[in-house]
Amino acid sequence: MHDQATVDTLLPLAEPTSRSHRGAAHRQHKLARRLRHQVGRAIADFGMIEDGDKVMVCLSGGKDSYTMLDVLLQLQRKAPVRFDLVAVNLDQKQPDFPEHVLPGYLQSIGVEYRILEQDTYSVVTRVVPEGKTMCSLCSRLRRGALYSYAEAEGFTKIALGHHRDDLVATFFLNLFFHAKLSGMPPKLRSDDGRHVVIRPLAYVREDDIAAYATAKQFPIIPCNLCGSQDNLQRKQVKRMLEQWERDSPGRIETIARALGDIRPSQLSDPTLFDFMSLGARSGAPLPDAHAWLAGEMDEHGADGG
Repeated sequence: MHDQATVDTLLPLAEPTSRSHRGAAHRQHKLARRLRHQVGRAIADFGMIEDGDKVMVCLSGGKDSYTMLDVLLQLQRKAPVRFDLVAVNLDQKQPDFPEHVLPGYLQSIGVEYRILEQDTYSVVTRVVPEGKTMCSLCSRLRRGALYSYAEAEGFTKIALGHHRDDLVATFFLNLFFHAKLSGMPPKLRSDDGRHVVIRPLAYVREDDIAAYATAKQFPIIPCNLCGSQDNLQRKQVKRMLEQWERDSPGRIETIARALGDIRPSQLSDPTLFDFMSLGARSGAPLPDAHAWLAGEMDEHGADGG
């Protein structure tokens, strides 16, 4: 019969633990490599970053923007062009916002950063009636402050942390609630024409971002303003997409790919496709909408009895 010391020696405790650590490290390595590939491909596909760019990386303290900054820093070291990254956070003066977290983290990784201060919280809570959604006004005020700073400091690109799932959700938000086929493009020019906005995470799944943020142990700061509100339209759409994904895994990826494969002739927008000339006989006059509508009204007796 073995004594306790002998039993402890025989039990294979260290090896399984070591294999477990190696397995976790391997999964994290594969995830990081996948994110770098997807972000690099998005940058190349949409021409997001050029040589000499000064990129303002908007950092909210959430998992998405932390991941965006982290991956961009990795790509910057081996990128075929030279560009600068500056992390910028807007302190909106929300109650209990931990002001020390972002400066401490950014200093620890040696990243140039700026913390802007603007009390948008008081404006939003004063203007928006209690119980109503604050997201829209909060977003506009935040965007205005960041755009103004970008212009003043000469940033050539503004990087936002929206991911693939955000792009798909925005498409359905516009479809269901605004009756239009539009979404959140990976790259756009602002309405005033003075800023170029990029979304380097456009190809990245939210689940992958969540796993990456957990593995990297980013100091996440929750949103206590709009993020705490219930029954938001975006949350409704997100629940719908999550249910679709459970029922048919891969559906969100299929929809995301469809957003990059538009067929104007298969839709119904005459400003995007010349339906008038399709099948028209040479020399035939174009239809007169007023005449057709008048004829419809006469046929039903609306005008002439």
